[in-house]
Amino acid sequence: MSETPIDSSKRTWLIASGCAGAVGGAAAVVPFVSTFQPSEKAKAAGAAVEVDVSTLNPGEKVVVEWRGKPVWIVKRTPEQLAELSALDDQLADPKSLRNPAEFTPEYARNEWRSIKPEILVAVGICTHLGCSPVDKFVQGAQPSLPDDWKGGFLCPCHGSTFDMAGRVFKNKPAPDNLEVPPHMYLSETKLLIGEDKKA
Repeated sequence: MSETPIDSSKRTWLIASGCAGAVGGAAAVVPFVSTFQPSEKAKAAGAAVEVDVSTLNPGEKVVVEWRGKPVWIVKRTPEQLAELSALDDQLADPKSLRNPAEFTPEYARNEWRSIKPEILVAVGICTHLGCSPVDKFVQGAQPSLPDDWKGGFLCPCHGSTFDMAGRVFKNKPAPDNLEVPPHMYLSETKLLIGEDKKA
């Protein structure tokens, strides 16, 4: 029985094309598998946001984005805090008892709806149709506001009003208080929005 000679060029071509096919197959699989991983944008959208509130002065507000929502951080003045308890009879849900799991974490179910009385953390989206209320911190009569206005927020779309704790006034289109997102303090001046494990 005679052996057939080995065609080395054919063997080299078969090995090379096999390797190229393997590399091409792997290249095709990697992007497909990576689609199962969340994008960097998606990770960032759900990630907790750290905010330094050390430079926030009384009466000022900063806005950060968390999960695609505007989150307001307001440093209330002593006068604004003092007005909160006097408004209970004008509010639809003064004690934040309505839908607490959705709108008010347990640590914010108090008069000021926050961990620290002076710092309000609230999602700046009206609970009526998702519009964004505007600041109306100045007290007194103003267009679309009552003459005895004590300061807060006005939703210009349909006229819902909220006090300086994000609590909705009675007989307004918005059914609930503004949402208080999960949050906690990492230090006296560092706030973490999106997590509340230590709160």
